[in-house]
Amino acid sequence: MSDSFDAIVIGAGQSGPPLAERMSREGWRVAVIERSRVGGTCVNTGCIPTKALVASAHAAWVVREAARWGVRATEASGVDLAAVMARKDRISGKSRQNVEAWLRGMANVELVRGHARFIDPHTLEVDGRRLRADRFFINVGGRPAQPGVEGLDSVPWLTNASIMRLTELPRHLVVVGGSYIGLEFAQMFRRFGSAVTVVQRGPQLVPREDPDVAEALRALLEEEGIAIRTGAECVRLAPATGASGGDQDGPGRLGLPAGPSPSGDGVSADALAGDIAVHVDCQRGDPVLRASHVLVATGRRPNTDDLGLEQAGVQLDDRGNIVVNDQLVSSVPHIWALGDCNGRGAFTHTSWNDFEVVAANLFDRESRGVGDRLVTYALYTDPPLARIGMSEREVRASGRPALIGTRPMTRVGRAVEKGEDKGFIKILVDRETQAILGVSILGVDGDEAIHSLLDVTAARRPWTEVMKGVRIHPTVSELLPTVLQSLQPLPPPAP
Repeated sequence: MSDSFDAIVIGAGQSGPPLAERMSREGWRVAVIERSRVGGTCVNTGCIPTKALVASAHAAWVVREAARWGVRATEASGVDLAAVMARKDRISGKSRQNVEAWLRGMANVELVRGHARFIDPHTLEVDGRRLRADRFFINVGGRPAQPGVEGLDSVPWLTNASIMRLTELPRHLVVVGGSYIGLEFAQMFRRFGSAVTVVQRGPQLVPREDPDVAEALRALLEEEGIAIRTGAECVRLAPATGASGGDQDGPGRLGLPAGPSPSGDGVSADALAGDIAVHVDCQRGDPVLRASHVLVATGRRPNTDDLGLEQAGVQLDDRGNIVVNDQLVSSVPHIWALGDCNGRGAFTHTSWNDFEVVAANLFDRESRGVGDRLVTYALYTDPPLARIGMSEREVRASGRPALIGTRPMTRVGRAVEKGEDKGFIKILVDRETQAILGVSILGVDGDEAIHSLLDVTAARRPWTEVMKGVRIHPTVSELLPTVLQSLQPLPPPAP
């Protein structure tokens, strides 16, 4: 016999709990199934814990660089990684507790612990219990993937989750993958005191971004002592034997503490240090790096391979994402997919917007779709990179006539006053409609300042609407109208 519900939500990430609450308010009986920790990637291994670590890394950098602000720092200052991780765990744990308390306090909502698998289009089995529903909402998120990295079975290596369980600093951390996750951890651990090398297959870091953005990021990371190896087309891991010959500068030569390093399981790792050889095929530099620890940050995959979706007739694409329409309905009309598992967005804020789209169509008689969503996100290096809409490369590829305005952060008063003036602002506008096409802010407080342009851009209003408000001085946001006033025709690409 099956327990019956009006709706079942599989996964308690960003979309699941608010959707359950909305259905509860509509009088539906709902089950929320979670096999691991509520809160999903964001709360447990993503946004919240990593940004807590970024904040600690920033504090360590400020102490180390204190003289630039005329402040004397004690020579005894340093990073206690165990304390840093404990702080991160407290913040993440409190958020998880809040989400679980929220779920348990919802009327007509049952939180079910266990692994859900479909046995037919309307029935799930969770650890021997059968649950039946009229509608299903899949919010199972994703996990790290390691495409094209050979030798993973021969050495210990870290993911974005396991690296956050370290309690002692790696001597030399090699990050395989020079995109968003990899660069955040690279800078973070460099500031904590590790020697760090980033290995990127292609010729450019963060390949989704414009070349000028990628080069600026590379420059600021290299200035902090991070080695960057691009063009590493064939990455292979193996146990190191003898002298590497290709070892990067050790912490001692970089003025950082050497010390032992632990494995990802928290075991003392004196024997592990230097035991991993990272073979790369680069245009220049040593072909083999010697690492104490390797973080593999080369991509993510959806958690859809063990849900029994074939029993429900749910179609997947070749990456394992659930195929959905603009309203996030799958190939089965009573099954929706939200968040990272649908391939329509890979951020906490897009997952939350998925909930808003589904709720609007189900309950509010609105016709909303994710196709109307404006692309916006941030990379939390320090300074952060914040983005809205199209890149310059995408604007050029579209062939539309465009205007461009730029300004270095060295000409943003607030950045200069704060002593953090790396980066620049870039805005692209449609020359005919005057609509803002894209914004990039690589600079201090850019992740907040960019919201000054977000609503105007999403509403497809002309950029002149931005000029009507009076902005607070001194801020980064106050310079955005100035950048817009400097718009010039987008020049042809350099030969």
